[in-house]
Amino acid sequence: MADLYKFIGNKIRELRRAHAGKGLRQDEVAEKVGTTANTVSRWESGTYKPSAKDLHKLSVLFGVSISAFFPQNKEDGQVQALLSATGDLRQEEMEDLIEYARFRRARRALNDAKSKK
Repeated sequence: MADLYKFIGNKIRELRRAHAGKGLRQDEVAEKVGTTANTVSRWESGTYKPSAKDLHKLSVLFGVSISAFFPQNKEDGQVQALLSATGDLRQEEMEDLIEYARFRRARRALNDAKSKK
C-alpha cells in the first residue's frame, strides 16, 4: 500500500510541475484545492494519504481523470472506473454504495452455495 501512495505522490508532483507548461508551486496547488502547501508536500512525499475527494479536486485542477493517480494495468480498469464515478459522492452516498457492494458479495456467496448443493 505504501507503494501506491508513493505512486500517487509522484503523479501529483509530475502534474504540478507540468501544469500549463510552466508548472505550479505547492502553495498554488494548495490554494486551488483548499488545503495547505505543507499538505501538498506531504502528499507528494507519500507521508499523507489524499482522500478520494482530494484526488477528485486534483484531477479537476490538472484536467485529468482520477484514474491518472493509480498505476495502470488491465486489472485496474474496473477500480479506476469506480474511483472516477465516486469522486464527488457525499459521505452518506458512499456508505450506501459500500453497503450495496457488501449486499452483492453476500448474494453471490449465497447463490454459489445453493448451486453447490
